[in-house]
Amino acid sequence: MSDTQNFQNHAKYYPLHHFVILPLTLLFVGWTIGRIDFSTTQSAAESTYFLLLGLILFFISYLPRIYALKNQNRIIRLEMRQHYYHLTGTSFYEKESQLTSAQLIALRFAGDDEILALIDKTIKEKTAPKEIKKSIKNWKADRHRV
Repeated sequence: MSDTQNFQNHAKYYPLHHFVILPLTLLFVGWTIGRIDFSTTQSAAESTYFLLLGLILFFISYLPRIYALKNQNRIIRLEMRQHYYHLTGTSFYEKESQLTSAQLIALRFAGDDEILALIDKTIKEKTAPKEIKKSIKNWKADRHRV
């Protein structure tokens, strides 16, 4: 892994999830859809059973990831409140209410020297999260993101 994190290399893949569990689950769902047979009552019941099983497996494989991301986003929000207060001595709530969660998450990668200006620019110009990340010059790495 590179020592310097930036827009080009900050995305993270988890091999077990992204390259094993998800592809196998999608393969099973695709295989099941390809084998759907409603010609008899027995085959219709089996097809329905396997389709439901495949969908359950698909959703179960995503559920822990969704929980982790939602929790992480709450932590980032608290982190940003603390960071803003540390830099300005004032509450972040007024500015925070003008930002989307995605914008807030993108802003957390900005270093101390540019975050306040980026927050104001984002609010004023309604900057997209991807553009916020691209405009960061002093990238604050986050190697613990889920």
